[in-house]
Amino acid sequence: MEKAKTTAPAAAPPAAPTTTAKVVAAPAAAPTTGAAPNAAAPEGGEKLSKKAMKKAEKGKLKEKKEKDPNRWAPKEKKEVKPAKEVAPEPAFVNLTPVGEKKDMTKEMAAGYQPVAVEAAWQAWWEKEGFFQCDDAKIKNAPKDKRFVMVIPPPNVTGSLHLGHALTVAVQDTLTRWHRMLGHATLWVPGTDHAGIATQSVVEKRLMKDESKSRHDLGREAFLERVWDWKNEYESRIHHQFRKVGCSVDWDRAYFSMDDRCTRATIAAFNKLFEEGLIYRATRMINWSCKLKTAISDIEVDYLDLEGRTKLAVPGHNPDRKYEFGVLTSFAYPVENSKEQLIVATTRLETMLGDSAVAIHPEDPRYKHLHGKSVVHPFNGRRIPIICDAELVDMSFGTGAVKITPAHDPNDYECGKRHGLEFITVIDDDGKINPNGGKQFEGMMRYDARVAMEKALAEKGLFHGKVDNKMRLGICSRSGDIVEPLVKPQWFVNCQQMADDAMAAVRNKELTILPEHHEKTWFRWLENIRDWCISRQLWWGHRIPAYFATIRGEPYVDPNSESNVNRWFAGLSEADARTKAAKKLGVKESEIELKQDEDVLDTWVSAGLFPFAVFGWPDNSQEMLDYYPTDLLETGYDILFFWVVRMVFMGQKLTGKLPFHTVYLHSIVRDKYGRKMSKSLGNVVDPLEVIAGCTLQTLLEKLESGNLPPKEVEKAKKGQMADFPQGIPECGADALRFGLLAYQQQVGDINLDIQRLVGYRNFCNKLWNATRFAMSHLEGGATFHDGLAKTVLSNKVISPRDRFILSRLYNTVAAANTALKTYAFGEVTTALYNFWLYDVCDVYLELIKPVMTGKDAEAKKTAQETLYLCLEMGLRLLHPIMPFVTEELWQRLPGKRPTKSIVIASYPEAEAHAAWANPQAEANMELIKDIIHAGRSLRAEYGLANSARPICYLKCADAAIKATIESQVDDFGTLAKYGETKCLLNQAPPSGCAMHVLNDKLQLHVSLTGLVDFGNEISKLEKKLQKLMPSLTTLEKKRAREDYIDKVPANVREADATKWSALQKEKDAIQTVLDLNSKMDAAGLVSPPTSSVAVPPTATPPKTSKKHTGMNGGRWTDEEHENFLQGLNLYGREWKRVAAKIKTRTSAQIRSHAQKYFAKIAKDAEVQSSGERHENPVNMSDEDDTSTIQSEAGTIILLTLDL
Repeated sequence: MEKAKTTAPAAAPPAAPTTTAKVVAAPAAAPTTGAAPNAAAPEGGEKLSKKAMKKAEKGKLKEKKEKDPNRWAPKEKKEVKPAKEVAPEPAFVNLTPVGEKKDMTKEMAAGYQPVAVEAAWQAWWEKEGFFQCDDAKIKNAPKDKRFVMVIPPPNVTGSLHLGHALTVAVQDTLTRWHRMLGHATLWVPGTDHAGIATQSVVEKRLMKDESKSRHDLGREAFLERVWDWKNEYESRIHHQFRKVGCSVDWDRAYFSMDDRCTRATIAAFNKLFEEGLIYRATRMINWSCKLKTAISDIEVDYLDLEGRTKLAVPGHNPDRKYEFGVLTSFAYPVENSKEQLIVATTRLETMLGDSAVAIHPEDPRYKHLHGKSVVHPFNGRRIPIICDAELVDMSFGTGAVKITPAHDPNDYECGKRHGLEFITVIDDDGKINPNGGKQFEGMMRYDARVAMEKALAEKGLFHGKVDNKMRLGICSRSGDIVEPLVKPQWFVNCQQMADDAMAAVRNKELTILPEHHEKTWFRWLENIRDWCISRQLWWGHRIPAYFATIRGEPYVDPNSESNVNRWFAGLSEADARTKAAKKLGVKESEIELKQDEDVLDTWVSAGLFPFAVFGWPDNSQEMLDYYPTDLLETGYDILFFWVVRMVFMGQKLTGKLPFHTVYLHSIVRDKYGRKMSKSLGNVVDPLEVIAGCTLQTLLEKLESGNLPPKEVEKAKKGQMADFPQGIPECGADALRFGLLAYQQQVGDINLDIQRLVGYRNFCNKLWNATRFAMSHLEGGATFHDGLAKTVLSNKVISPRDRFILSRLYNTVAAANTALKTYAFGEVTTALYNFWLYDVCDVYLELIKPVMTGKDAEAKKTAQETLYLCLEMGLRLLHPIMPFVTEELWQRLPGKRPTKSIVIASYPEAEAHAAWANPQAEANMELIKDIIHAGRSLRAEYGLANSARPICYLKCADAAIKATIESQVDDFGTLAKYGETKCLLNQAPPSGCAMHVLNDKLQLHVSLTGLVDFGNEISKLEKKLQKLMPSLTTLEKKRAREDYIDKVPANVREADATKWSALQKEKDAIQTVLDLNSKMDAAGLVSPPTSSVAVPPTATPPKTSKKHTGMNGGRWTDEEHENFLQGLNLYGREWKRVAAKIKTRTSAQIRSHAQKYFAKIAKDAEVQSSGERHENPVNMSDEDDTSTIQSEAGTIILLTLDL
């Protein structure tokens, strides 16, 4: 505490600080009534003893108490003010009338809010007709100036998922890009009826809500329910499309069972039937017992089993699992013999339908059984033993094979070869039918398997089971195990169409991208089988085929192959009757027709979409103008399901390919690589990402779905694990950008929602950058469409302006090239890097001093350049991020030739070739490298943001020096350095840290008074130790006697270059190391600081006690005085430090003092910025930063020497 002096009465003290900090050495209070001024000091200025000082203080306190009449009253408790609650932001309300343009005159929001930004634009775009294609324009458009595409129609089974969102992101990006290029552009939306899938979900809902089956309602009533479902979910899908930003022509929206598509489907069936390509036959097909319908080969997934595996089977006891992956052996008694013939099978339950046992004709074990028979153990039926070298493998199992022609594809062919009986023992619903015998009739097929095993054991015919590796066919629609059954069905002969489709790819008439999918194309088509197109459903296109009988004739079986000529296809029933009467030679009135109850496979009508939506089979003007389309874009998983079918139908029915290019995108999986599945809880609705969704809402959606209770619980666990905090709001733009950015990776997309959150932050960056720029795009410059042609001719154009214009040119070129080649990952990378790293991180920062400076011409150029970056950058980004770009583009100043960015022109590189400036970019890259080095040094030494040390750039040649000098201000702005000097082959002054950028450039930063050079010496020595092994190895290599003879010249040249660079770096490090060593020896040492320290206040009187100073000497009076100033500045804190230091070792002293000094320095920095802190000090505006640092460093140095 400063000793009191006799002074005049002080003025009233300022108001007490609001912080809890104590004010050290504050002026004395004004005297109160009856008290002498400055009671702590006697008249004449004589010093009081400590005891007298204490008494004086006590008297002063007593006097105060006596004057307080309420001094004995209990102190009132201070009312604790409750913490202010931050009111949540009110929910956004879209006040823009539907279809009207959003009001852009309102102040721009402080931050990016997706829900507000994305509101109203879609409805306005649609009302303005931006998404429609002018018929006259497309009629006259050359091939390379048009773009027509049909959307892959989502199933009306439910809401869209993120896979659909990827499809939209890819297709809408391409559509918007072509539209902005001025091409005649049309994107047609639609939905698909999805026969099996939709009927299945409606049946599940009916059973869950009403405990009824479709049969309880009847066909017509059930179909009404399905149409209600379709209307609800189609509306929901259209809403989702709009929220994601689809720029489709909604006036052309189709549904696969609307009048247009129905008419086209009936016409296609008739044409193919008349040409003999569609036919009816009894063949083995894939049957789903759960769905009770045939399914195609490509609707069968395969589960590979390594051995014994237990599985649950749909339609069976849900609490029971059944054994698969085993080979079961049992014996057939040989007729009229005590001998048994042991066979092995993976499908024991089908033995009820066995009609033969096959052996290999060359198998010596069974030569004596040729021509004999076995007896069925359950029904006594006589079963022949046949020889079949094609089917039987003597080394597998027992070498004897049971033959069930009606329930196995291989046995089916064998049965046809040998004319065996086809005995069907499994019904459509998977139960054993009467053919299987009363003992097992009515059992589900896998329950019967278990019962048969037990019955065989009781008869002594069971011979055990062994593990067996096998593939199990699974219905992709129901999860049921596929049952091969022989049934009469409708088929399409695909062989010629497959040959034509392969030829189109080989002849380059049809391009499939990425090209590796061509292998799949050929693999499937080279092994094409006839396509089963009939489905035993109610929902779908009913097959336009009629079975004809003549009134009065005996019963004719429609399912008999001998009566296939009684089936007639017709555009209508009347048309079919006319055809039947003509062929059967009777009057139309004598013909009775019955239409087939079955419906067509969904992919039949889906294969017609590219031309059905334009009016086929009519040869209309729309067909002439819009067909063929240009691109088919979809996921690779439906290449054969859909793409092949469209090529088949297009070539066969129209004589043209339906499109010239197929682009196949990846499949979206969850972040763990799992397939999206409702039962896993990882299926995500795009709207949940766009608007955000709480965990509670996610769980509630599961409850209202169709999942069984057990799967609901499983899905809930998955959601709670994946989205513990729910799904954050990202917005449609971030969702689209993120999905396209994932297209860089090879293979499927393992989507992590948090990555989409990162792209929402990118949108926020765009928003903030534009908002900041808008505040500087005023005065001095006019903004119009012609700026791009004139900006380079401005009076003042700086290297930074040339740099950003060159980067903009390259981004334009990269974006167009990437979009032309469907390289979506590359276009997102190019745009992200331009906006984030070139515009925001570099150019905006560099022009801040220009915008606030006095150079009007430089400011005008910077404004115009910035405007071009914003306006063109938004147009470049628009196809991917339509909403935020429209919002920001509409807010830009100046006039533009179009009313919306949707129809603005897309920037093209050719128009801006003059901006290309590789040298400007190279120069800026050099400056950025220096900036990075400068920032690294600042971070390495903990320099505060307020510190502006002097920087020296040592250049090896004049060209580099000239480049740096032309942009030295840019370096200072971004790296936060003070004066920057370029040196040509000159040594920097002592006290500098160094960073070697390359063999021609070094960065030196003056750290005198800021850094502990001892530590710097240690770092440099480590750098040198790390460098020397490489240098030594290279020197040894070059010193070998055979080096010149055996090492190629180009390698020797590379070695020489590398050696030279390493040697220069070594010399540079050694030079700085020597300088630091000299500084350290001279005692010019200061520890790293995080900030600027404060200057001492008035000097206290000296005391007689001196401390040991540096190098074992005693402090000078000045040193001691500085130390006492430190004590005075920081009061008790410094005293406590000093007291503790006396008891510590030198290492502990240094550590403790450095930590505490960092705290002091931070406090001082806060004080210098005008904020309050715990140890307020007086600091004048005139204080010199370097002086403050130096004096503070002296204080801490002296403290360390206590």
